Amino acid sequence: MRLILASTSRYRRELLARLGLPFECVAPHVDESALDGETPPQLCARLSLEKAQSIAIRYPNALVIGSDQVAELNGIAIGKPGSRESSIQQLRDASNQSMHFHTGISLQHAATGRSALHIDRTEVRFRALSDAMIRRYLDREAALDCAGGFKCEGLGISLFDAIRSEDPTALIGLPLIALSRILADFGLDPLD
Repeated sequence: MRLILASTSRYRRELLARLGLPFECVAPHVDESALDGETPPQLCARLSLEKAQSIAIRYPNALVIGSDQVAELNGIAIGKPGSRESSIQQLRDASNQSMHFHTGISLQHAATGRSALHIDRTEVRFRALSDAMIRRYLDREAALDCAGGFKCEGLGISLFDAIRSEDPTALIGLPLIALSRILADFGLDPLD
């Protein structure tokens, strides 16, 4: 069965490659704006579904993986900073706080009508961060394309007091434990 990752994210591509299954990436064209009253977990679920569905329509015989991640701080969705100044502010706001990451995966197989959805929730507890610490971190690892302004798989791990998650890969952008289980249910077990 053809496997398509509905994403252009290099992080998701690298994670999916760990499973050793052949796949291709196709860019989904989905408006990622939140709807009025939509909570961060709802936004994550909707975008994961829409990304998979937008590609599954074009490739009905393929198994399509859609994924999205929404960071949440005090009930507010936090996006990718895009600039050093925004990164500084995101990390300043996160200092001594817990940030929650909702990482969704949706699998769609249009030809059979089968679908699955899983949302992983990861809690990141930040240590007290001074502006000097934040600036030193960003001097060494600018994470402008990562929600929250850090990379947990790099030096960003030093910003935390703790991480609570069922899947360590979810925080990077693709929960591989759940994905492996769902792929097996669809007949693509990475261990076969």
